[in-house]
Amino acid sequence: MKPGMMRCLWVGAVVLSLTQVPVFAQSSDHGSNVSACLQGGSLCDDSTLTQSEASEVAIAEHQRNVSDCRDRFSSCDHSKLTPNENRALAVAEHQRNLSDCMNGWGLCDRSKLTHSEASAVVIAEGQRNLSDCRYGVAACDHSKLSPAEASEVAIAQRQRNFSDCTSGFDSCNRSALTQREESEVAAAERQRNFSNCTEGWAHCDHSTLTQPETIAVAHAEHQRNLAECTAGGAACDYSKLTESEAGALAAAEHQRNYTACLNDYGYCDRSQLTPSEVGTIPARLAAPPL
Repeated sequence: MKPGMMRCLWVGAVVLSLTQVPVFAQSSDHGSNVSACLQGGSLCDDSTLTQSEASEVAIAEHQRNVSDCRDRFSSCDHSKLTPNENRALAVAEHQRNLSDCMNGWGLCDRSKLTHSEASAVVIAEGQRNLSDCRYGVAACDHSKLSPAEASEVAIAQRQRNFSDCTSGFDSCNRSALTQREESEVAAAERQRNFSNCTEGWAHCDHSTLTQPETIAVAHAEHQRNLAECTAGGAACDYSKLTESEAGALAAAEHQRNYTACLNDYGYCDRSQLTPSEVGTIPARLAAPPL
């Protein structure tokens, strides 16, 4: 091929590629506009839509309006709903209002209830109030209880108070306990205090322990301190160890120190080694590092 012809072909290709750029840009902009229109965006320019695109946008807008109406949004336009959609919406709104009323929610509109629904709501309210009173919920209205329900609630309150007292809760009212309940609560308190003292927890009152409990707690405290000392814990009180325990700990520490020095790994205090132990340390480790 001649050089002149090759130059012509190259120039033509460049011109063709440059003319494609605006076309691609326009296509991308149009696609973004279609997407904005489908989503109901404020940047939508419906004047540039094709007939097919405008139809799709109209369908999307209609579905969005149906959804807004179902969700009780202020943007709902009932006039744009079809008769079937309006009927379905009315059924859904009625059912939702009934549910709100049955559950005691604030959006309930009693004026829209049928006579049977209103009766069912009254029954549901009574059951909900009875449940609130049984469990000591603040919303309980004792004036709405029947004599039988009031008796049932009183029993539930006594049982709940007894449980609170047994568990040591602040809500306990000891004045409402029977003599037998008071005895059981006192026994539970002693057991809880003994457990607290044995485990080293807060709220331990040594003054209320019996002699056997005091002995058991002292043993538990001693064992806990020994374990802390054995582990090298900061809470260890060496003064509370027996002579044999202190000796065993000293021997264990001496062995740990010797092993650290011998292996050159861990804290090593060479001043604690015996002459024979020093002799077993490799020559390269005999001198402390600079």
